[in-house]
Amino acid sequence: MITNHFLGLLMLFILQPINALPVAPGNTVNLLGTLQEKNDGRILQRSKRGWMWNQFFLLEEYTGNDNQYVGKLHSNMDRGDGNVKYILIGDGVGSLFLIDENSGDIHATKRLDREERAIYTLHAKVVDKRTNETLEADTEFNIKIHDINDNEPKFSKDLYFASVPEMSDVGTSVIQVTATDADDQTYGNSAKLVYSILQGQPYFSVDSDNGTIRTALPNMDRETKENYQVVIQAKDMAGQMGGLSGTTTVSITLSDENDSPPRFANRKRPSLFSSLLIYLGAAIGRIKANDADVGRNAEMQYSIVDRDGQDMFTIISDQNTQEGVIRVKKQLDYERQRTYSFKVEVTNTYLDPRFMYSPNPPFKDDAMVRVTIEDVDEPPVFSRNPYIIEVHEDTAAGSFVGVVSARDPDADNNPVKYSIDRHTDLERLFNIDSVNGTITTLKGLDREMSKWHNISVVATEISNPRQTTRVPVFIRVLDVNDNAPEFAMYYETFVCENVQPGQLIQTISAVDTDDPLVGHKFVFSISSSNPNFTIVDNEDNTARILTRRAGFSRREMNTYLLPVVISDNDYPIQSSTSTLTVNVCACDSRGNMQSCNTEALLSAGLSTGALVAILLCVIILLMIVVLFAALRRQQRKKEPLIISKEDVRDNVVSYNDEGGGEEDTQAFDIGTLRNPEVMDANKLSLVYYQCLMGKHIHKKSKKNSFSCKLHLK
Repeated sequence: MITNHFLGLLMLFILQPINALPVAPGNTVNLLGTLQEKNDGRILQRSKRGWMWNQFFLLEEYTGNDNQYVGKLHSNMDRGDGNVKYILIGDGVGSLFLIDENSGDIHATKRLDREERAIYTLHAKVVDKRTNETLEADTEFNIKIHDINDNEPKFSKDLYFASVPEMSDVGTSVIQVTATDADDQTYGNSAKLVYSILQGQPYFSVDSDNGTIRTALPNMDRETKENYQVVIQAKDMAGQMGGLSGTTTVSITLSDENDSPPRFANRKRPSLFSSLLIYLGAAIGRIKANDADVGRNAEMQYSIVDRDGQDMFTIISDQNTQEGVIRVKKQLDYERQRTYSFKVEVTNTYLDPRFMYSPNPPFKDDAMVRVTIEDVDEPPVFSRNPYIIEVHEDTAAGSFVGVVSARDPDADNNPVKYSIDRHTDLERLFNIDSVNGTITTLKGLDREMSKWHNISVVATEISNPRQTTRVPVFIRVLDVNDNAPEFAMYYETFVCENVQPGQLIQTISAVDTDDPLVGHKFVFSISSSNPNFTIVDNEDNTARILTRRAGFSRREMNTYLLPVVISDNDYPIQSSTSTLTVNVCACDSRGNMQSCNTEALLSAGLSTGALVAILLCVIILLMIVVLFAALRRQQRKKEPLIISKEDVRDNVVSYNDEGGGEEDTQAFDIGTLRNPEVMDANKLSLVYYQCLMGKHIHKKSKKNSFSCKLHLK
């Protein structure tokens, strides 16, 4: 057996390019020297190449016990005397790759995986051991890892899901599954994959080159079998023996096509029962057909194809259950006809033209339906539903409003009685005759309060009080012209003193709570004898108030009350008198109001400024009177100023003046200076006042000075 070491050397030699092999003697001195060739008498110079190599190759996944030999570096500077040292620099040096510095042999110390890294770039140089001088410059070379088949194919998913329409032609593409191989795609067959089907025949096949799954049988029916499990294998080495493989599973579902028609399970006569209590449009029964398809292809529509059935019944499709719902189209009458038989047809809503003309039966089915009418005790039936009755407002209590009528639809035709549901007539405005259904008023009606009254009338079988029927009665209150028009708003009207005759001072309008059929038409008027104002009707339910004269004066009269009569045009005519208050005001030359009658009273007397001044003077006078009254009250008490010896004050206010002596005839009560309450009440002004008054104390000497010592807090 050839060893891995020998195989590595053999591959290294085989795969090396020609220019990496040793050059024969005579052609060059060595690879580091210059190659000189004569060509037409000229000497060609070629740059030096320092190594006897081009690229090293190394097999991955080495399993030997010793280091794996990579190759040998050699320089022609090496004379074999041991003075040359080889140095290796680059990826993995020292850990993955070692070099013998004397011989230049390179070994790999570990097992290498090409899938982790396929190429290593290294640098080598040669130095003199003695002088450490660089003999050869740094040169780059590669170590390429050769691939071996050590990776099996892998699919991106362990389980794929796919679908294909049922009844598809042979060869219809279903899905493509692709596997990948981590081995070298460019070297050998390690990554060349071949696909095959391990499970799923004879229904499906797979393309061996690209993994496309296709249908292999015609007319695969979803209703027979819907799901298939297909196992696909991918094998490398082009499918040869010894290759590695991987598998995946593909779950294939046949999607539905509308190839199955709807069918009634029992085409005999399904019986349905109905009673007279069924109202129009009510469902009386359901029928169902079966369709092996699903989804949209199983949607069905039903129709009644019998004339007898079409007149009395209708059928619709329930989209949730795909059932045919039969409803009553006309009122059923047990006494007139007790049974109905008709044919119902069912078809698919969406038809596929490919299967409409297949050998199968047509894509529709039919069944007979029989409806039996049952006689039951029915509640009373009103002649109308609802009732709409009109009545004029202001109708007296007890007046006729309208009549409702109900009967028992049964053959016995039992009598009924009538009543009003008082929950719908809380104000008790109406009453009904229990025998004949006549509705009358209990109170007068006012349209302006409520235009409609909605009550419920109940009809009850006398022989069976549980059989009751109620009907809504809408009573509309018609308008009667019972309200007079009036001003639409409150008007603040003024007239200027300098107004001219015929000048507009106000435009008025009116409203009426009544609602005449032809609309409102108001007429405005005032007394023709009014010397101050006149009115002009604008014929659009508004009117203008104009002056008749000039020269209004606030002193003579500051307010005028103008009665305006407003009439409507309905029958009977209603009218009212509204009073318009007109204030006389002072205006500028442009008619802008400046002041009105509230200031006119002041103009006859004092001005506003004068009144304010008088009021302030009165207030000041009152304050002075109150001050002096308090002063006199304190003088009567005559309490000593100094209560104790300790009551010595430090602040001194001095006033020096000659006393009047004997000529001073007015004495001064010194007790006022000793009253602390007066001092506290009047503060500094009173203190100074007392000091000033002290000079009038009666003294024998004319020339006498007075000092006032007071403590000011």
